[in-house]
Amino acid sequence: MADAATVVLLVRHGLTPTTGIKLPGQAPGLHLTDEGRRQAEGAAARIKGLPKVAAVYSSHLERARETAAPIARIRGLALRIDRDLADLDIGSWTGLSLKQAARRPEWETVQRNPSGFRFPDGESFPEMQARITSALGRLVARFPGQIVVAVSHADPIKAAVAQALGTPLDLFQRIVIAPTSIAKQPTPSRCDEMRASSQQMTRMYWQRSGARSPSSFSTAMQ
Repeated sequence: MADAATVVLLVRHGLTPTTGIKLPGQAPGLHLTDEGRRQAEGAAARIKGLPKVAAVYSSHLERARETAAPIARIRGLALRIDRDLADLDIGSWTGLSLKQAARRPEWETVQRNPSGFRFPDGESFPEMQARITSALGRLVARFPGQIVVAVSHADPIKAAVAQALGTPLDLFQRIVIAPTSIAKQPTPSRCDEMRASSQQMTRMYWQRSGARSPSSFSTAMQ
């Protein structure tokens, strides 16, 4: 009988005052809104209904830690920090509004050819993808056959899933990751199935926090 696969649940942080308005990057001091805290509690309630969780990891940024804290608490686990789960380092673009960013000539490259773009004084999209996938690979190796929660940010999660599914990085912007959405990092065999069937790929995608009961969520993630 084959060994059980490690399951990594990727959770995006909850709503912040800048969500959909500004590009925070790795700037410190950004906290969840009241709604974001409610979303985090909802994500924790959903994960409570899953089988044993071995560990809860988070990006070092406040918005991720505040999302991960109720998950760790409800599972009775210490929260562990991995800086490689952090958001994309956008360098001198940090703090720009989306409207300001969209007026820059580089914006079309960011949207259509991210694999060829590096943020001034920051990192490139391929570097970010390598960073997040390496972090997840370490979790898989550290917790064989177990369930691990990793709280991160929209772009790193999209990049990790794109890599797992064999989707080119230049198409990763098509993946939508809602605040406190939860994704199951697919195993290699599951990736093969999903590449062969777009219908299966669609069924794998994210659920908003509270959209399903814990019991139905557990079934969906099997």
